[in-house]
Amino acid sequence: MSRQHFFKFALSAFLISAPAAMAQEAGHFWSGDWYLKVGATGFLGPKYDGSSKRLFQAAPLISLGKSGSSVRFSSRNDNPSFAFVDTGAFRAGVAGKLIFDRDGDTSSDLKGLSPVKFGGELGGFAEVYPTDWLRLRAEVRQGIRSHHGVVADVAADGFVDVTDNIRVSAGPRLSAATSDYFEAYYGVNGAEAAASGLSEYKPSGGLNSVGVGTAITWQATDKLDTSAFAEYKRLKGPAADSSLVKERGSRNQFMVGLSATYRFDFSLD
Repeated sequence: MSRQHFFKFALSAFLISAPAAMAQEAGHFWSGDWYLKVGATGFLGPKYDGSSKRLFQAAPLISLGKSGSSVRFSSRNDNPSFAFVDTGAFRAGVAGKLIFDRDGDTSSDLKGLSPVKFGGELGGFAEVYPTDWLRLRAEVRQGIRSHHGVVADVAADGFVDVTDNIRVSAGPRLSAATSDYFEAYYGVNGAEAAASGLSEYKPSGGLNSVGVGTAITWQATDKLDTSAFAEYKRLKGPAADSSLVKERGSRNQFMVGLSATYRFDFSLD
């Protein structure tokens, strides 16, 4: 999980900020003002989606992007995205996600089950700001190699600047997927049942989870940002009905953590 968070943070800042900035630059795409953010995050969360066991994990945070982004709000749940349409109140474009392998080394609960291979998801996103303090965002992504399903994530985030340097945000989350996704993560065929001791289970498509997330972000200095975050989701539908979750895991998934990043500014001709 920590590797996934690393690449998620590493890619997202560049892909989110690049379109608005590149449109303003006349020379090479690399010309202009850039920033590099480096930092770390530590969080306590489930070993895998559906696990009842929690593990403290740490990961580096690295993000690179052009200055001048028009993005009003971003969430740690946002996957790397590139906006082809950006009016300020509405943004839309492509979105992607890296997925790292999941096997018996991840948790003893998974021994005997087919591994989830390294791969990713590719699709699109759209977000809208109906008010100055609310963002609605949806992503739809097709699995590549790790699974062959389609995943949809929807989130709403209300945010308010309680002071000049402290922002509080919170909102609901919802996720759904097709049967191929659930088969890769929650399915148990006959051979896997014999090898793992779990009951056979063949999932359909449907709702994956519902939950809520919140964060407090503190801009300690012009260059130093810190945040505390908490996420809760309850597995639903095919995920909740899986023998992996019923017999070894939990429908309730909770994560809490802290992060900090420092920004370095530089320019390229």
